Amino acid sequence: MLTLTFHSDPGHGWLQVDRRMMETYGVKPSGFSYVDGNAVFLEEDCDAALFIDVLKERGIEYNIRHVDHGSDCFIRRLQNWG
Repeated sequence: MLTLTFHSDPGHGWLQVDRRMMETYGVKPSGFSYVDGNAVFLEEDCDAALFIDVLKERGIEYNIRHVDHGSDCFIRRLQNWG
């Protein structure tokens, strides 16, 4: 089973996924997602849902653990995708 991490702060949330997994499944995030090395942080409104839909279509079981950062999350300071 695939375990994913969902990061959030008071204003937004991001699903952390491995860049290679995104490339394997052909998921192309918008400029509202962020990247740090092989970690991609998919914004919750569109990109994360798209990725989850791909997992469901492929029958991949997953669970999501939630990390609440309380204040502005470090992800906001990362480089935008694209």
